[in-house]
Amino acid sequence: MKCIKASALGLAFAAAAWANPSPAGIPAALQPAAGESLATTVNAAGVQIYECRATGATPTGHAWTFVAPEAELFDAKGQGIGRHGAGPYWQADDGSRVVGKVKARAEAPAAGTIPWLLLITESTGPQGAFSKVTSIQRIDTVGGAVPTTACTRQAAGTLARIHYTAVYRLFSNQKD
Repeated sequence: MKCIKASALGLAFAAAAWANPSPAGIPAALQPAAGESLATTVNAAGVQIYECRATGATPTGHAWTFVAPEAELFDAKGQGIGRHGAGPYWQADDGSRVVGKVKARAEAPAAGTIPWLLLITESTGPQGAFSKVTSIQRIDTVGGAVPTTACTRQAAGTLARIHYTAVYRLFSNQKD
């Protein structure tokens, strides 16, 4: 299968997003449920993977389709603490894991950037750092948007790995 590689985002973008999360600027639709409190904030750096696929929904008959994220998760000190991948899932190095489902989305403030999200989660791993997480906000995204290159019949099957960074705010029920 052919691959298209996007240029890497500068570390300055990632550092700026991680150092300045914007909880005050988060849209109301992305607020966690009543009774949930912020458990931790993690930073992600990785790629959003898209594939050029046949579709009847576009004039060319082909479109870029989101496949999966692949990212490393970091704590506030920049230490690796886990991975984020298809499902989507967030897994801590201790094996604890949650799988999310999009509850709400909002356009990111910057063009060419994946949307901000609120996801509800379910624990699918052993007890640990992420096992009590009940929802996740994805904010302060940089990059990761659908490729701007043409998706044509000749490009069908091509993968594009678009670099992105994001801040994930993990929430849990206060009673837990």
